[in-house]
Amino acid sequence: MTLMTGAQYIASLRKLNTRVYMFGKKIDNWVDHPIIRPSINCVAATYDLAHDPQYEDLMTATSSLTGHKINRFTHLHQSPDDLVKKVKMQRLLGQKTASCFQRCVGMDSFNAVYSTTYEIDQAHGTHYHENFKKFLIMVQDQDLTVDGAMTDPKGDRSKAPHEQSDPDMYVHVVERRPDGIVVCGAKCHQTGSVNSHWHIFMPTIAMHEADKDWAVSFSCPTDAEGLYMIYGRQSCDTRKLEGTPIDVGNVRYGGQEALVVLDHVFIPNEYIFLNGEYEFAGTMVERFAGYHRQSYGGCKVGVGDVVIGAAALAAEYNGVEKASHIKDKLIEMTHLNETLYCCGLACSCQGKMTKAGNCQIDLLLANVCKQNVTRFPYEIVRLAEDIAGGLMVTMPSQKDFESNTPVGRRGETISEICNKFFKTREDVSTEDRQRVLRFLENMCLGAAAVGYRTESMHGAGSPQAQRIMIQRQGNIEGKKELAKDIAGIKNKK
Repeated sequence: MTLMTGAQYIASLRKLNTRVYMFGKKIDNWVDHPIIRPSINCVAATYDLAHDPQYEDLMTATSSLTGHKINRFTHLHQSPDDLVKKVKMQRLLGQKTASCFQRCVGMDSFNAVYSTTYEIDQAHGTHYHENFKKFLIMVQDQDLTVDGAMTDPKGDRSKAPHEQSDPDMYVHVVERRPDGIVVCGAKCHQTGSVNSHWHIFMPTIAMHEADKDWAVSFSCPTDAEGLYMIYGRQSCDTRKLEGTPIDVGNVRYGGQEALVVLDHVFIPNEYIFLNGEYEFAGTMVERFAGYHRQSYGGCKVGVGDVVIGAAALAAEYNGVEKASHIKDKLIEMTHLNETLYCCGLACSCQGKMTKAGNCQIDLLLANVCKQNVTRFPYEIVRLAEDIAGGLMVTMPSQKDFESNTPVGRRGETISEICNKFFKTREDVSTEDRQRVLRFLENMCLGAAAVGYRTESMHGAGSPQAQRIMIQRQGNIEGKKELAKDIAGIKNKK
C-alpha cells in the first residue's frame, strides 16, 4: 500500500508503453511533450495534495476493502458525508489548478461498477463483483490513476449497436475464449486517458438482447497490446510550443481528451465486469452518469472561483473595480457558481446506500446539478469577458511586448510601444495586466475552455440526457396525486 507523490506518479508514467499519436505522428516521449505535460501536472496535483496535512481529510480516506489509508480518488463512498467530501475535494482541486484534474471519471466508474456488478452476480451467478473488488484493491494499494471510458462514437444514432453498418461504432466482443474475451471499438472524448495507468470500459447506452455482444465492461492497462490513443486538439494548443508562457494563460496546468481505440485487445476473465448481461447495461450507465454529474457540482465550481477572481483582478487593473455594474456582475457570477455548489452538495447529502454497500447520490438532484452546469458556466464566462474588455482577444503577443525591433519615427521599439499603450494604473505593471487577460482568454476561449465551458455542456452526457433522467426521476404522477388530495379530487374507480 502506498500513497504516491506527484513526482512518483510522473515517474510511473515513464514506465508505460502507452501509444499516443498527435498531429499525424507517434509521440514517443509524451510525458514531456509541452502540449501534454500540463495535463500530467494536473493529475500530479491530486497526488501531492494527499500528502498535505491541511487537506488530508478531503484528499484521503480509509478503504472499505482493506482498511488502508488511500487517495480519495480510489475510494468507494461509504456515506453521504463521503459524497460531500468528494465534492469539496473537487472544488479544492479546481481552485488549485483552474483546470480538469482528470481522475474523477475513474472514481465515478469505480462506484458505478461496484454496485452494478454486485447485482449482476445476484441475478446471474457470475463472479464480476469479486473480479472488480480484486481489481480495485490493486488500484488502491498502488494508488493508480484509472480512466473511466463510456462514450462510444455511436455512428448512426438512429440505429442500435447491432444495427450499425460498422460494429466498431460501439465497443463490443469479437471473440470469446475460455480464458477471456477479445474486444474492438473505440471511446471518444476520453478525459485523462493518456495520463492513466489503467482504463475501465463501460457501455454507453441501455441495450436489448440483440446488443448483448456490445453489453461489455472490463478493465485493461493503458499500454495493453492493441490499445492506442489519438490526442484531441484544443483551441490555441500550439501556443504551448511557441515559448511564450504568458500567451498560454495557464502555463502549468491543463486538461486532455483523446480517442481511445481498441484493436482486438485481449481481456483476461479476471478483468471482466459485464459480458452479455444486456439488461444491466443501462443500470451501469445511469449510475456512472449520476456520479459524474454530481462531480460537476465540485470541479466546475472550483474553476469558477478562479474565473471570478481573474475577472475581479482585470477590473481592478483597469481601474473600474468600484463601478456599480462591475460589482453587480461579480455578485451574479458568485451567485451562479454557489448555486452549482449547492446542487453538488444537495445530491450528496441525499445519498442512499446500494445493495453492494457503497453510497449512491440522489439521481434526480445529480441530474438537476448537471443541467445547471450546462448553463451557468456559460453566463459566468460571458460576464468575465464583459468585465475583461476587448483587449482579452486583441492583445499583441508576448514576443511583441519583449521585442527590441525599432518602429516609427522616434525609433521606439515594439516593446516600448506595447507597454506604453496598454498601460493602465500606475501601480499595475503592463505584464500583470497581460497575464490576467491571457489567463481569462484561456479560461473563456482557449484550451482551458475545453475543461470548463465546453465540457460543462457535453461532459457526463448532453443536456438532453439529463432532461430525460429528470423526467424519469421527477415523479410527475406522484405530484399530481398531491394536487388532487389538496384540491379534493377523488380518483375514479
